[in-house]
Amino acid sequence: MLTTRPTDSQPATHDRVYRTLRSRIMHGEIAPGQALTLRGIGKEFGVSMTPARETVRRLAAEGALSLSTSGRVSTPELTNDRIEELAALRALLEVELASRALPRAHMALIDRLQSINMTVAEMVTKRDAVGYIRANLDFHRTLYLRAQAPAMLAMAETVWLQLGPTMRALYGRLRRTEPPHYHKLIIAALKAGDEPGLRLAVRSDVTQGLRLLVS
Repeated sequence: MLTTRPTDSQPATHDRVYRTLRSRIMHGEIAPGQALTLRGIGKEFGVSMTPARETVRRLAAEGALSLSTSGRVSTPELTNDRIEELAALRALLEVELASRALPRAHMALIDRLQSINMTVAEMVTKRDAVGYIRANLDFHRTLYLRAQAPAMLAMAETVWLQLGPTMRALYGRLRRTEPPHYHKLIIAALKAGDEPGLRLAVRSDVTQGLRLLVS
């Protein structure tokens, strides 16, 4: 029986490149406006131009990369209006996700959130911007998964993806010395079953920092 050897144009290879690059952008490993090339992506991942090109097309469709008329590929440098729009989307989507998660927020979830928040604090102490963004999003994703609203969560993650490089820039401006105050309020509201308090804490958490970029 003959078997075919996988090639780098197969979907599994494209998906690997896409997921890795997507994670880097979402977690702020790539600065705003940083240029990327198909050749550079292909060389780094050991793939041909085809999966590199498909990855760029897919990420551009999600707003994670910008394609100029000259063919230049880069992470977007967001305008103030765009930042305000994405902050408003975070407030709408994530407040609703948190509200839907509240009835399923049992102690195991609350314990998990407290554990993740300790990691957030550790990343702040280490001045690890990428680690901080990764742990911070893990905190939110862990809560929102309990909402059992996959379409809404996918939309929220697309917003995170578009904001990733900008969040890295924001971290440098904030010069954090402690984890987000609103995480503690979110956990407290979950423990108390306080939906208005939870909605306010989540809205404040996801918008407060972004406002500094447009002030």
